[in-house]
Amino acid sequence: MSRLTRPPIRTLAALCIAAWLAIATPLHADLVILQYHHVSDATPPSTSTSRSLFQAQLDLIAAQRLEVVALDEGTRAAIRGDLTNRQQIAITFDDAYSSVLSHAAPRLLERGWPFTVFVNTDAVGRQGYMNWQQLTELAAKPGVLIANHSADHGHLVRRPGEAHADWRRRASNSLDRAQNALQRHLGDAPPLFAYPYGEFSAELEQLLEGRGWFGFGQHSGAVGPTSAATRLPRFPMANTYGQLATLGDKLHSRAFPVEAASLPDGVLEQNPPTLTLQLPGALSHHHMSCFASGQGRIETRWDEQSRQLTVTAPQPFHSRRFRYNCTHPTENGHYFWLSQPWLDQAQAPD
Repeated sequence: MSRLTRPPIRTLAALCIAAWLAIATPLHADLVILQYHHVSDATPPSTSTSRSLFQAQLDLIAAQRLEVVALDEGTRAAIRGDLTNRQQIAITFDDAYSSVLSHAAPRLLERGWPFTVFVNTDAVGRQGYMNWQQLTELAAKPGVLIANHSADHGHLVRRPGEAHADWRRRASNSLDRAQNALQRHLGDAPPLFAYPYGEFSAELEQLLEGRGWFGFGQHSGAVGPTSAATRLPRFPMANTYGQLATLGDKLHSRAFPVEAASLPDGVLEQNPPTLTLQLPGALSHHHMSCFASGQGRIETRWDEQSRQLTVTAPQPFHSRRFRYNCTHPTENGHYFWLSQPWLDQAQAPD
């Protein structure tokens, strides 16, 4: 049984689950990546983390004695399975907003915690964004990485009716123009890419794979040996999703023990979509909980012979982006966490 701290009281059922999983799966740890945009009290609520909440989140990470690591090194170690029992955290910011420099960076630097800023390079120097001088000075700080978030922050998934050659030229231009700008201005451009809006497709993943880049989305979950290098999850930390009541579970979450490369391309073919998971023997369908964006917890179907769990929301979705999130308890009272993002291109871009 795990020696990690457990709640003082457990039901008999919970104890049985923990004992069974401790035998079936070894104690392990993974990388949890946190994703921020603005850290401010005066920016759009949907993409903002208040200054007080940000401070409280950092305090909780410190109180939990979790190791904060550089994104590139932490991702490589997690995918290799090198973390054993060391749960790690990486901190990222999308878009290089000015509030990151004024409110977030000083708090992280004083703790000596590394972090990554993903930059859409065409926006550098515009109102509300950092300029190249500020990015250069920030990049010189210990543990700070400045990485690629595309040139134009466009929707990079191929549009309906767009010829493949035209799409490839458009997407490649945005990827490479940003990487070249980072190299030219900062002298370095790490092989890290954050998908604008968290939108990606199998063919966009192939562009990153061909460049040898890691690709980071905006769907939740931890990074571990079952993760795919071009569809890596991050937990959004805006006010709605980053509250302390649920943050502890996220910080200690584990990568779901299903190969992410086996998951479907998230570009929608039917609405609502169907997700089929081949559960390993260590997991029980009885303890799976699946949720759909805006629809809460949803029912699943189980086939005992094939050990396949089928997840389909009861109602169609009316947003461009949504997710199925599924969890299963781990042996130490936390959760295996899987998030499948979906993209409905019938809905207008933001």
